[in-house]
Amino acid sequence: MIEMDDLSDLQFLPPIVPVEQYETEDAVLIADNLKNVRIIVSIGLAIMLTVSLYWAISFVSDGGFTSVRPSNTALEYQESYSEMIQFNQVSLDGEGVSVCIVDSGINLSHPDLEKLELSGWSDFINQESEPYDDNGHGTSMAGILVADGWMEGIAPKVDLFVAKALDGVNGQGSDEVVAQAIDWCVAQNVNIISLSLGGAPGILPFNPFSGRDSGDAANDAINQGIVVVAAAGNDGGADDDGDVAHPSSEQLVISVGGVNTNGNHWEGSSIGDNNGNLFPIILPRQDPNKKPEIVAPAEMVPVINNQESWSLVDGTSAATVFVTGAIALLLEEHPELSSSGQGDSNTVVQIKQLIVNSVKPSDGQEGHDDNYGYGLLQIKDLIIAAESI
Repeated sequence: MIEMDDLSDLQFLPPIVPVEQYETEDAVLIADNLKNVRIIVSIGLAIMLTVSLYWAISFVSDGGFTSVRPSNTALEYQESYSEMIQFNQVSLDGEGVSVCIVDSGINLSHPDLEKLELSGWSDFINQESEPYDDNGHGTSMAGILVADGWMEGIAPKVDLFVAKALDGVNGQGSDEVVAQAIDWCVAQNVNIISLSLGGAPGILPFNPFSGRDSGDAANDAINQGIVVVAAAGNDGGADDDGDVAHPSSEQLVISVGGVNTNGNHWEGSSIGDNNGNLFPIILPRQDPNKKPEIVAPAEMVPVINNQESWSLVDGTSAATVFVTGAIALLLEEHPELSSSGQGDSNTVVQIKQLIVNSVKPSDGQEGHDDNYGYGLLQIKDLIIAAESI
C-alpha cells in the first residue's frame, strides 16, 4: 500500500533563496529561475499527491471501508475462491439458463453491471416499475452471479430476474411477501430461484392463522421442477438456534452453509438439526436432504456495492449465490436436467444427488456433517458427475 508519508521527495526541495541577497541582474535572473523551479516542483508534488491519494483510497477496504476499485486483497480472495470451488477450471457462463433472485433489489448503475440486460423485475415493497436497490444487499448478491468487470460473476450470461421483497431500511421483509416474490419467479418459468435470506421457522409446521409462507412457495416451485437455493443462516456459534434458516429448512430446498478463507467451516454459519426436535417441530432428516446440503465461500467474499464501489462481506447469503451460479453452469452444460417450471420435483432430486456426489468433504469427514453439510462446492466435479447419468 502506498501511504501518504512515503512521499520522501518532500525532503529534497531546493532551498528557498531570499531575493534580497542579490543585487545584480544575474541575481534577479537566478531568483526568477528558482521561483520557476519551485512552481514546477510544487506542480509535480501535487500530481504525486493526487495519484498517491487515489491508490491509498483504492487499497483501503479490509477494515470495512469501500473502495473506488477493488483492493488487491479483494482480487486475491476472488482468485483464491475461484480455485477453491473449481470455478477456474470451467469455461461456462450460464448462457441459456434463467435465474430469479429474491432480495432487496438491484442497482444497475454499478460499472460491473453495465453489460447486464435484466430479463424481468418486480417490486413487492414499493411497486416501483424501474429496478433499484435502497439497501445494497441485493446488488451485492447479484454481482456474485452476473458481475462482468473488476469482479467476475459465476454465471454472467444467465437471464436474470429480480424480485424485490426486502425493504431498504434494514433489509428485512415478511415471509408472506417473500412467498409472493417466489410465486412471481415461478410465473417467469425460471430454472433456479436464489434466496440469500431466511428466518426462524414457525413453532407449528402448519399455521392456519398466518398467510402463505415462503416454504409453501418454495415447495410449489420445486414441484414444477425449479431448483430453489437458500441460505442456511448466520447465527452459528453460541447464538445458534439449532437449525438452518427457513425456507432452507424445507426438505428439497438446497440449504447452503459457509466456509472461511481456508475452506473450513465459517463460524457464523448455522448448524443443521437433522435428528428431529419437538419444539419447534422438526422431523428427522434423511440423506440426501440433511441440512445444510453444501457449503461455499462465506467469509471475506468480494462483492460490488450499491455505491458503485466494492468491498468484502461475510455470510451464507454470498455462499448461496455461489451454489446458484454453479447450478446454472451445470444446466448450461446439461440442459437435459432443466425443466424451466414444466417438470416436477424429480428434477430437483436428481440435481441434489449430483451435488452430494460431487462435493469435497472436510478432512476426515464421513457422510453428512451438521456444520459442513455433505461438503464443499466443486463446480467442475459437479458438471462431470452429470455425465454419468
